Formats: sequence, structure tokens, C-alpha cells
Amino acid sequence: MAEQILESVRAKYGAVAESALSSKHAGVTAVAEAFGYTAEELRSIPAAANMGLSCGNPTATAHLRSGEVVVDLGSGGGLDVFLAAKMVGPEGRAIGIDMTPAMIERARTNAVAGGYANVDFFLSTIDRIPLPDASVDCVISNCVLNLAPDKPAVFREIARVLKPGGRVAISDIALKQELPKEVAESMAAYVGCIAGALRIEEYRDGLLAADFQQVEIVDSGKDLNAYAKVENQSGCCSPAMDESSAESCCCSKEKKPADALHTDLKMLLTQYDINTAAASVKVYAIKAK
Repeated sequence: MAEQILESVRAKYGAVAESALSSKHAGVTAVAEAFGYTAEELRSIPAAANMGLSCGNPTATAHLRSGEVVVDLGSGGGLDVFLAAKMVGPEGRAIGIDMTPAMIERARTNAVAGGYANVDFFLSTIDRIPLPDASVDCVISNCVLNLAPDKPAVFREIARVLKPGGRVAISDIALKQELPKEVAESMAAYVGCIAGALRIEEYRDGLLAADFQQVEIVDSGKDLNAYAKVENQSGCCSPAMDESSAESCCCSKEKKPADALHTDLKMLLTQYDINTAAASVKVYAIKAK
């Protein structure tokens, strides 16, 4: 089952990585701004780094400092890595980890286009981070931990790579109550970052069990319907885009996405108010010294 989940996630996000989605599309920019990015931040990085896949802005709360090493788990096209790179400066390092080859390729292309000399991207699952013990000052992530089949293993890996006293600043989806059975058992909802989410109390307990302290999980109050619009793109175009934007993106009336997972997810989200059971959360924690 875990491998099936990983392959479904790779296929979905691989399609997004190979699409033309970027900040050049109004729908993509609108979603990023809805979850906390400023227009100035989005203009400061390569447009192709943003594909509208976020559920928050972890760099806004990570308190990054010059010279630090920061790791982004599930770095996608490099959106948060590039923002973090500016914050840690030339003496610091911003590292992205992603398990989708097409995402790593897109991120590296963006790094070259943007002239970033203090970034690296590694192909790996986030439960096996290819970095030494106690080598990182801060770990960030943006709506990715909910996709990991083995979340305790991810928490342990985060703790392993962080220096004593290192910190976590994560944007994620977490559950306030149980999901409806149809949603909880849907692979489309899992790939769409909903069905795989932990209950808020389970998230906190998982971090505490991995030797973290001062764990805080805060409901950001963001409307998950904005996020759902992007997840329904299936590597193509946002429902929020107008017809001319769609034509310049990657799907026209004659060229529709083939992945039924996203059609299924759209149907589920029209039947259930996901905001009732789930929330976009800000997660903070400190590794014990």
C-alpha cells in the first residue's frame, strides 16, 4: 500500500512538474497569495518555481538567519528553497529534497535561471534524507508531510539531521476531526493532501515522540477550497483561469488531462466541506539539546 501511495504521488506531481504552470498564470499566483506569499516574494524568484501547490508560507515563520543551513522537504520547483536562499545569504545553504525526478529537474533548471549559488536539490523520499546527522539549522516543508506514508519515520529523520536546538517550521494540512469515510478511503483525496493528514493531536504527539520540544500547531484559518482548486489541475490548468490563460497553459478543449484521480477528488470536494474536518496549519518545534 505504501508503495502504491508513493507511485500515485510521483505520477501526480510529475505531471505538474512537466506542465507550464507558473506564477505567470493568474490562478496559480492567486492560490499562492491566498496561502501567505506576497506579490513581491513571488516576483523575486523564477516564475516556474511556483506551481500553486502550497498550503502556507513556511519561510515567513522560520526566522532564518544569515549563514544558516535550511532544508525544505518536498521542495517541488524550489519556491521555498529560493526564498530561503535569500534569507540565509551566500554564507548559508538552502537544500531541497524531493522524490519526483521531474520536480528535481525543474528546480535545478530554475536555480540556473535565477543564478542561485547557495542551493542544492537531492532526489530522495523525505523519510531518508541524504544529509549527515546534526548538519541542519532549520527544516521547513510545505504541504508535503501529509503525503508521507510513514510519518513517524519522517519525524525521526528531521530530528536526526537537525542540530541540537534546531527548529522546524512547517506548513501542512492536519485534521480537526475524522474525515467522512468516502474521503478518508479515497486515493484521490490522499494524493490531494487530505486523506493522508494526521489529526492535530497525533501530529503533536509524533513530534514529541521524535525528541522535539515546544511543539506548537496553529490553525492558520486559510480556506482549503483555494488549495483544492490547484489540486484539481492534474498538471494542467486551474479552474480559476480564464479561457485565454488555459490556452496558453497546457490544456485546451481538445487536450484534457487523463488522470482520473483529480476528477474523483473534485467530485468529493463538491460533496463535502473539507474545512469542517481539515485545516491549513503552521507547525513549530525545537529539537531537544
